[in-house]
Amino acid sequence: MPPTLASLVHHSALKLTVRAGEDRLDVPVRWAHVSELADPVPYMEGGELLLITALKLDAEDPEAMRRYVKRLVGAGVVGLGFAVGVNYDDIPKALVDAAEQEGLPLLEVPRRTPFLAISKAVSAAIAADQYRAVTAGFAAQRELTRQALNAGPEGLLAALAAQVDGWAALYDASGAMVATAPEWAGRRAGRLTAEVERLRERPAPASAVVGGPDNEDRVELHSLGTGRRPRAALAVGTAAALGTAERYAVHSAIALLTLTTERSSSLHAAEQRVGAAVLRMLLAGQPDHARGVAGDLYGGLLDAPFRVIVADAGGERLAGLAEAVESAAARAGEAVLVVPEGERLVVLAADGGAAVTACLDYAAAREAARAGTAEQGGGEDDEPVVGLSAPSGPIAAAAAYKQAEQAQSVARRRGRVLVEHEQLASGSVLPLLADDAVKAFADGLLRALYEHDATGRGDLVASLRAWLSRHGQWDAAAADLGVHRHTLRYRMRRVEEILGRSLDDPDVRMELWLALKATSTE
Repeated sequence: MPPTLASLVHHSALKLTVRAGEDRLDVPVRWAHVSELADPVPYMEGGELLLITALKLDAEDPEAMRRYVKRLVGAGVVGLGFAVGVNYDDIPKALVDAAEQEGLPLLEVPRRTPFLAISKAVSAAIAADQYRAVTAGFAAQRELTRQALNAGPEGLLAALAAQVDGWAALYDASGAMVATAPEWAGRRAGRLTAEVERLRERPAPASAVVGGPDNEDRVELHSLGTGRRPRAALAVGTAAALGTAERYAVHSAIALLTLTTERSSSLHAAEQRVGAAVLRMLLAGQPDHARGVAGDLYGGLLDAPFRVIVADAGGERLAGLAEAVESAAARAGEAVLVVPEGERLVVLAADGGAAVTACLDYAAAREAARAGTAEQGGGEDDEPVVGLSAPSGPIAAAAAYKQAEQAQSVARRRGRVLVEHEQLASGSVLPLLADDAVKAFADGLLRALYEHDATGRGDLVASLRAWLSRHGQWDAAAADLGVHRHTLRYRMRRVEEILGRSLDDPDVRMELWLALKATSTE
């Protein structure tokens, strides 16, 4: 405990007497300061015991003493020591009354007690308190290290919670909570995900102090990791501000957890290199060799249906997607293969598993963010473009990779964040006709017909559309147009003459129909 006015009063060698403010002696004393200035406030920092002899004060003037004491209280001075037998044989009543009125503890210092003795007592008590805090901090560090080595992050959190008499929580790189101590703190820690997310947006190292949920406690948040982007976060909840010993414990926990995450990142990098080799073998049609290299690293991922995810994006977005997928898989206890390739990310994830769900959720969130930005007149160039294959297995991994690339190509053309290959197979081909290259082909193919119709010499485009929609049935198409079938036959011959193509050719009919559909989507 730091020194207090009460501990100084009880110091047998100082012989101090309380003359005012008896109910406020438990206030900590940060320092003892001597000043005979009429206004020492500019030189105060707060928390001091001010020692005076009233050499330059009119200590018998009630109004002057009220102003003097009021300024001291406003500056955060915690007590006033008045030496008697120097300028005054007793503390003037005006000063005692002013101290009582403002609630400022007033201590009488006997002549035989030098101010230096009081300063030494305060300094010694502060030094002793700091020594106790450092000693306790080293003990906490040893215990936290022991728990980290023997019980992992969970044991470390439990030891930290005990040291600070509160609770602690660990969040992973995606901002999801992975461990808490004690168990009852899970609900509180779970309600801090928004604050953790804001902390993760800041370069590491970063920290913040927030009010706990429902103002139940005071929470400190600290990012973990040595890189620019935090790898994890630590939350520490306590009923009051941390003391020196507790602060040592928190800093030790941050260092130990950072070492753990950095070591994990090195292992993670090695795992990614193995994953890249496994992926190359699968795409080369060597599933047996891929299984041999993977060993038990990816569990049963290569033996069950999996999805291939291909994503292109800016660095931050790509890292965010990788973190979301890996964190979801880790929480679900499922294997996932993640291979970053520059500004491309390739993922093999269990079909129907948490990693695929996390990818879909991430894409939906980015779609919503993009829509909100578009409404405000802005846009983001580094949004991910993701393609998701149909369920596949090791033998067909190369085909699944191609499916993911095809789906990604469609997503890019449509301005979407993610497209699943299964959506393409079960949907319609017509949306694909909106591509600029298809429209250019259609315009070139039909331009001569449109130019003919623009002269008023007939309605060849509408006639061709009606005839094709009726599968070449003359009577039905003529009825739709409201013309005689001989008129329609004449028009179709003119179409053949202008285009230089035969409508008897099914490929020609198909191309003309698709061209008409493409121009109708404009």
